[in-house]
Amino acid sequence: MKNIVLFGPPGAGKGTQAEVLKDKYNLVHISTGDVFRFNMKNDTELGVLAKSYIEKGQLVPDEVTINMLEAEVEKNPQANGFIFDGFPRTESQAEALDAFLSKKNAGINGMIALEVNEEELKSRLTERAKTSGRADDADPVVIQKRIDTYNAETAPVKDYYEKQNKYYGINGVGSIEGITGLISNVVDSL
Repeated sequence: MKNIVLFGPPGAGKGTQAEVLKDKYNLVHISTGDVFRFNMKNDTELGVLAKSYIEKGQLVPDEVTINMLEAEVEKNPQANGFIFDGFPRTESQAEALDAFLSKKNAGINGMIALEVNEEELKSRLTERAKTSGRADDADPVVIQKRIDTYNAETAPVKDYYEKQNKYYGINGVGSIEGITGLISNVVDSL
């Protein structure tokens, strides 16, 4: 079983790469953002709660996120592995993920981080807003808050995986195919 954390700031290309990788390696892609958006669209209890944080550019509390993620994993008992996209976002979430996976005699094989500079991220998010209809991609203030939140609260998760020799930084600027090739080299080595 291969379990990969696909990591990077908003707009780095995680969702795009996860779609290619899930097919190539027959993995289940779990995007916390997609799960939250589904729940918000359907006004579930989780969706209403998540929306109150996301609209402010804040992270959804760990307990809510972890419970939701565990439920998604449980829906796929026969999976060959998972791509965790947008999770973990904090060191405590990384620890909770390790504890959950260890109960299943599994673990994270590697964290693959798409590294993209801030100006490129802003440009990508602004473009995505035009096609996705995502309000959080259209407001420059919210975009900056999301990037700042990532830098302050999420980027330290890198250290957690570096200490385990499971961190792999990838240049996230270039063609989709070129970036996929770099990621595939890492996945093949895990």
